[in-house]
Amino acid sequence: MIFVDRHGTPVAIDTESASRSEVKLIEQLLAKNTLQNRQPERLVYDKAADSDPLRKRLMEKKIDLICPHRKSRVKPKTQDGRKLPRFKRRWIVERSIAWLHNYRRIVTRWEYHDYLYESFVILGCLFTLLKRF
Repeated sequence: MIFVDRHGTPVAIDTESASRSEVKLIEQLLAKNTLQNRQPERLVYDKAADSDPLRKRLMEKKIDLICPHRKSRVKPKTQDGRKLPRFKRRWIVERSIAWLHNYRRIVTRWEYHDYLYESFVILGCLFTLLKRF
């Protein structure tokens, strides 16, 4: 998982097993946000984050979760749709992920140890930053 700012600059990364739910990993990723001294005001995410308990926990931290509801949602909607135009800027996150996919070692995990893979992801983020500036 990768956490980027509004310009697509990588701020924090977290590597985990692919079998864990993304909802459980979001707060873990936000805790790794060490480059900024403050928590973000808004978090734009895809439909995988449509979870009422996650929304409540993030609202306690004063973080506004902006993500569309799933079509199969049974409970009443918690968003009225006014914030969803901000979801259109999600392409910035997808672009940052595409930049990281320029490096073959990041696309497919070849390393046995997770710390080696995470080091290559950090190196890929560093090369991406150097190309941008």
